[in-house]
Amino acid sequence: MASWGKLIAAVLSIVLFSSRLLRPRRERKVPRARERVLILGASSGIGRAIAHEYAARGARVCIVARREAELAKVLAECAALSPSRDGTTAFSEPADFACAEDMVRVRERVVQEWDGLDTLVVCAGVSALRPLMEVAGLQRLDGHRFAPAQADVEHIKHTVGVAQAALSGNYIGPLVSAVTFIPLLQASSAAPSVLLISSLAALVPPPTRSLYASTKAAAHMLFQVLAIEHPAVAFALAAPATVQGAFRASAIDGGPPREAALERALAPDAVARRCVRAVDRAERMVFVPAVYGRGAHLLYWICPAFVEWRARAKYRFVAE
Repeated sequence: MASWGKLIAAVLSIVLFSSRLLRPRRERKVPRARERVLILGASSGIGRAIAHEYAARGARVCIVARREAELAKVLAECAALSPSRDGTTAFSEPADFACAEDMVRVRERVVQEWDGLDTLVVCAGVSALRPLMEVAGLQRLDGHRFAPAQADVEHIKHTVGVAQAALSGNYIGPLVSAVTFIPLLQASSAAPSVLLISSLAALVPPPTRSLYASTKAAAHMLFQVLAIEHPAVAFALAAPATVQGAFRASAIDGGPPREAALERALAPDAVARRCVRAVDRAERMVFVPAVYGRGAHLLYWICPAFVEWRARAKYRFVAE
């Protein structure tokens, strides 16, 4: 049995390695200096770092976010990084990616500037950090009781409102983006690509993140299905673990960060480099870091109790 296991492992390694070697290089169809990249959610964090990556290698970049002041800073950073002498390979457009009118306006600007699009990067999203019953105003007394004992109508409505905000930021936005830009990608690019910044929380359930994880999981599945429905487009879905930055500070439910050892969180620049490489290589699923992410995802299906125990420790969640 041991020899069979080694043989299977060796065959899988050869197949995976060969698939990477045989995979056509995208830059043969879309030269890096001519690539047209639209980044939704580029004002901070991973989106900002991805904008830096593409600008530094000479791509044409459009950055989009709601905060105009932050967009202006990122645009200046991209201009400084660009190998172009006049730094005019990037432009910005303030917009809300969950708003259909805003996204159509961005599309019109992209067509006006570039006459098409090669790469769509969907980074924007919102965080939610509290257990669902806590959002509903219930404080846990022990493993069975809450105070008050039941949620009233107003608190249930409040919870629905928070859930709708999470749904808008983490699912409706990606959906609007896909409907707005996939036809343009297919019609105008020799190698159209879409990158969704998902989350490991969309694949491995984290306590205190019920609204965040469920809405990110919905977008993740949406783009997995879109990859089947649009085989001409290369979809990359990135699932990073905890990332450094202020993303958690603006949680829509007002919850505080709970993760233990945030100092070991991933740097946005490292995640951005890995994501851009995944787009270049036409990789479908990207875990960051690879071993931790893939291991947690696989282990959850083999031994969910162990993963749930470790998740409770990471998020400092006590159910009893």
